[in-house]
Amino acid sequence: MSSVSPAKCQGPGRPKDMEKRAAILEAAKGLFVRNAFAGTSMDAVAAEAGVSKLTVYSHFGDKDNLFREVVRARLQDLLPENTYELDPDAEIGQTLLNIALTHARLDCDKETVGTFRAILSDCRQGNPRYGRLLWEEGSMRTHGLMERLLHRAVDAGLLDIDDVPRAAVQFFALIKGDLMMRRMFGCDDCPHAYAAEIEATARAGVATFLRAYTPR
Repeated sequence: MSSVSPAKCQGPGRPKDMEKRAAILEAAKGLFVRNAFAGTSMDAVAAEAGVSKLTVYSHFGDKDNLFREVVRARLQDLLPENTYELDPDAEIGQTLLNIALTHARLDCDKETVGTFRAILSDCRQGNPRYGRLLWEEGSMRTHGLMERLLHRAVDAGLLDIDDVPRAAVQFFALIKGDLMMRRMFGCDDCPHAYAAEIEATARAGVATFLRAYTPR
């Protein structure tokens, strides 16, 4: 009786397929940031990833879906869903501060700001699809998760909020201030001072949010 090799038991080509998928996502991420949505072709993604264009299409279908998957993968790595879990044993202020510091540092990161520059480039060329896709997969997701946390905090009596969706928007605005815009315009000459300002702004934003919504 002949034995079956372990490789055959894994299914045909599966590990290699996942390696190719990861390579495509990594290549697409870099190209979308450098060349914007309109300037990135599926041919370029295939060449950068070292695969055929047919392989790119077989994994992702079209460029819109590829971009969605790039955003989803990036956000899942940097902002996993458990970032927005409400811990009943922790102080609500500490929970909000953890989220604030994570978001502020990410949103003010040079790569993130580079992505927004690429979005503006596309919008100036009359192509808003890139921005809309990023908004749907990025901001709408994080705002929804933040709203869920705030609703649970209200139900637990930790916060007193009448309009939770508006409060979520206020929270994200308070913790970043003008820091992302400053980096976008190149006004971040001192990295150490800028990093310190990110943390100080996030802490001040959480303190302001709590003053507005802590139950009296």
